[in-house]
Amino acid sequence: MTKPSPYADKPWLKKYEAGVPATVDYETVCLPVFLDRSATAFPDQMALLFQGYKVTYRQLQEMVDRMAKALQSMGIGQGDSVAILLPNVIPCVVAYYAILKIGAQVVMNNPLYSDRELEHQFNDSGAKLLITLDLLTKRMVDLRPKTAIKTIIYTSIGDYLPFPKNLLFPLVGKKKGLAAAVAPAPNLLKWKEVLAQSTPTPSAVSLSFDDIAMLQYTGGTTGVSKGVMLTHGNLSKQVQGIRAWFPKFNKGEEIMLGALPFFHVFGLSVAMNFAIYMGWGDILVPKPQPEPLLETIGKFRPTFAPLVPTMYIGMLNHPRIDQTDLTCIKGCFSGSAPLPIEVIRDFESKTGAVIVEGFGMTESSPVTHINPFGGERKVGSIGLPISDTEARIVDLNEGTQEISVGETGELVVRGPQVMQGYWQRPDATAETLVDGWLHTGDIGKMDEDGYFYIVDRKKDMIICGGYNVYPRDIEEVLFEHPKVAEATAIGVPHPSRGEQVKVFVVLKEGEKATAEDIIAYCKDKLATYKLPTEIDFLDELPKTNVGKVLKKDLRAEELAKRSKA
Repeated sequence: MTKPSPYADKPWLKKYEAGVPATVDYETVCLPVFLDRSATAFPDQMALLFQGYKVTYRQLQEMVDRMAKALQSMGIGQGDSVAILLPNVIPCVVAYYAILKIGAQVVMNNPLYSDRELEHQFNDSGAKLLITLDLLTKRMVDLRPKTAIKTIIYTSIGDYLPFPKNLLFPLVGKKKGLAAAVAPAPNLLKWKEVLAQSTPTPSAVSLSFDDIAMLQYTGGTTGVSKGVMLTHGNLSKQVQGIRAWFPKFNKGEEIMLGALPFFHVFGLSVAMNFAIYMGWGDILVPKPQPEPLLETIGKFRPTFAPLVPTMYIGMLNHPRIDQTDLTCIKGCFSGSAPLPIEVIRDFESKTGAVIVEGFGMTESSPVTHINPFGGERKVGSIGLPISDTEARIVDLNEGTQEISVGETGELVVRGPQVMQGYWQRPDATAETLVDGWLHTGDIGKMDEDGYFYIVDRKKDMIICGGYNVYPRDIEEVLFEHPKVAEATAIGVPHPSRGEQVKVFVVLKEGEKATAEDIIAYCKDKLATYKLPTEIDFLDELPKTNVGKVLKKDLRAEELAKRSKA
């Protein structure tokens, strides 16, 4: 007799907050139309706020339409890829919606990435046009010949500043490292000039829920960054699903803290797209460090704050925390890593807010699980599968056998937010998506109430300050070092960043090197947050009998050492 599935009855539904549906009646409406709706409903309300410079929903809609028309006039059409390399600034939001509106594919890129990392993503996506910041423009002009990018549009932090900051910026911007001189080059255009010379009359394009809206790149344990194909349907249903999960929040009534980077899918869906769908104001924070976060909260009074643990911890440990009134915040959403219980208690006591932890992946747009906002929260849990989302725990070997309640295995999920697949990688897609189920690579368990917990990572991903760091990216760089025979990277605990990168190096026979040498070698080849902070030199790496490095043994030794320290 077959044992009944503990997941078939969806025990999590009984724990849903009142008003949260098991199934959402989705509108077949894409993100650009949601922006148009918010502009109609709340034309004069603040849509974006940057350093005190306000853009209303009517103004945002016009800027998007102007940029959409400009892109079309430059030959960008349906299915073309356009890259964005920007922090959280006004042009980032405008460019994103303009690209979607004309049926092109957005390729969001991390401004902290090295040229080597960006070159791969530009080429893999086939990006034809790049929108970036003046601080990065010289590098991108130099990189352009190695890519298919024909045109570069650049903006500046100083493009949108209130009086008198707009007058002072040209005098102090370069001295403070906030602006850079840009030498003329072919097909290199200024953002504000492009907007001014365009008209808000883009040609209408028919968008389908099945069309690819964006290629969101994720690192890979194989060392190759893969483009996750997210459709218009994925993105639209994700924001509609998040809306259903928070029934107590109304359209047009809240202010979002836009501190999570929009180039990261968590920030993109929750801090940007959800805010626009809801007609909320969005306060843009390009550098989400503790001081600017506290300053922004104190000055502009956001009410909804999606953040990662390192941001909560950084603010709580900052000397200005007791001088900053945080009581404006009603709701917080935390993801990317577990949030310690003492951090939840401290932050909630200072704000009066409720923090709900959740879970997601780039491959799922990203949110699949959230703790109930107005119901039972289980600390340490990633919460319940959101509406229309199914989850199971399966065996680690074949990934087909369901695991009993309370037992550990691989977390797999299925829902409307799950990607179409990896761009031009059918083999990788087939490994990760099986019969519609997304294999997360995370080891988890489900309790009897349907709450899920992540207990370990099947993949060796390191989460450093909220960013995903893939050891293979670091190892590939180290393997190119002329003195290095072998190297492996692991994550070790860090008090505020969650984890930091530690590398174990085996030098070639007769060679000598210091930790400083190794770190210096990595500096221009890796994003800053990926840089190793600790180096150990070994005679050999521990391996299995088939030659696979035993990272779990290295990690266990490190944790044992630190527990004794």
